[in-house]
Amino acid sequence: MTETLAYSPEVKRATDAIFARVRHVIPEIEWPVHAPYIAQINALKAERNAVILAHNYQTPEIFHGVADYTGDSLGLAQEAKATDADVIVLCGVHFMAETAKILNFDKTVLIPDLRAGCSLASSITGADVRMLKARYPGVPVVTYVNTTADVKAESDVCCTSGNAVKIVESLGTDRVIFLPDEYLGRYVAQNTDVEIILWTGSCEVHERFTGEELRQYRKQAPGVQIIAHPECPPDVLAEADYVGSTSGMIDYVDRKRPARVVMVTECSMSDNVAVEFPDVDFIKPCNLCPHMKRITLPKILHSLQTLEYEVTLDADLAQRALGAVQRMLDASQLKAA
Repeated sequence: MTETLAYSPEVKRATDAIFARVRHVIPEIEWPVHAPYIAQINALKAERNAVILAHNYQTPEIFHGVADYTGDSLGLAQEAKATDADVIVLCGVHFMAETAKILNFDKTVLIPDLRAGCSLASSITGADVRMLKARYPGVPVVTYVNTTADVKAESDVCCTSGNAVKIVESLGTDRVIFLPDEYLGRYVAQNTDVEIILWTGSCEVHERFTGEELRQYRKQAPGVQIIAHPECPPDVLAEADYVGSTSGMIDYVDRKRPARVVMVTECSMSDNVAVEFPDVDFIKPCNLCPHMKRITLPKILHSLQTLEYEVTLDADLAQRALGAVQRMLDASQLKAA
């Protein structure tokens, strides 16, 4: 792994403008640790003709320091498809890097840590989907984008948390198989007349939130606005003022400009959004995603230096998965999660 780098006057000059933006979410004492990596990464990605895509759950030094594009799962997929870079570095979890590879099969797609997985993506396999299709013949399969390539390859169309209802209703059927997030599926079922056949997957971050936790926030901070991700359990969503994707949450804060807000999702997102809205007081419930946090600045630099770790897929599998991902992109012009 990359050695510790020195904080020099040159590094300070190269990163001063970035620190000015993030100084109220990154302590000044930490900046000399992050800045040398940020400076080297930004120089090296230009040499490599590389682009860095970072999910909303990445830490602020990555999100604001080195990312060329940031966003939710749909946004990153759209940017992956649009880029003319030779190398894509996906700062997120493995299924996101697979999606980037599906959309750019001839490009080099890197993930800085192969162990950056996802409890939700691990909850279902392609064999499970084939079993469900045999059990419910003719029923279309709508698969959350938080899934592996082999699951996408068995699906009719992918969706994100922001466009799930729209995708389900676009199929024009009486019922669909919706995979794999049980809580998102229940949320979709409440917002459509289509019958939803569920799987029992869940996100280990979002499922830890409780309705009682949110009620305590209201007691401690009267008037606070609570916005929640639909991967949360139903009792959490019932207490929220707004339910939506990560991009939907950002749009909500932008439109409403609440004095105080709780974002009920992975806690790095609050820091990232707070940079853009310094007038909003973010009360931060801190459930960290251990998989997202495997991605660090030293690992990103190492990835660019060595072109590790490259994401590879079987060509036939990638082509079959591409159909479901492309139908998602074609069906939605909206932002999502």
